[in-house]
Amino acid sequence: MPKIYEGSYEGRGLKMAVVVSRFNSFVSERLLEGALDALARHNVRDADIKVFRVPGSFELPAVVRKLAAAAGFDAIVCLGTLIRGGTLHFDLISAEVFKGVAAVSMDYPVAVGMGVVTADSLEQAIERGGSKMGNKGFDAALSALEMANLYRQMDKPKKGPKRSR
Repeated sequence: MPKIYEGSYEGRGLKMAVVVSRFNSFVSERLLEGALDALARHNVRDADIKVFRVPGSFELPAVVRKLAAAAGFDAIVCLGTLIRGGTLHFDLISAEVFKGVAAVSMDYPVAVGMGVVTADSLEQAIERGGSKMGNKGFDAALSALEMANLYRQMDKPKKGPKRSR
């Protein structure tokens, strides 16, 4: 039988950062509430959570990279809301935000939960911020917890016979 590695939602002892965009705060604040609720329900202490506010979603990757480089967190949760408008702005910003955060998750050994809502309308954004479609902030926090625990399992030293020198 192969050895299976799988994360859990247990947050005890994990240091968490939550980076949230202030733009479209009527949805982003609900995402933040959802993320904090998920962390509290899974035993992350308030003292182990730091919230960082940025002006908009475009600024998320830079702050996430800085936090990852500081190596003080087991996981980082990214939260923001992008709503399509009548110009290319939505497409340009959303692509850069997702590429930037994905690059951080590949370049640094820290779990990253992506809770940036991209919606075609205000109604869709509200649905993802805690109504019909659940709360994507809650979901992103759970993903971050699970991945942080998986990373911890992967980083544990292997037990076996000690070699003599």
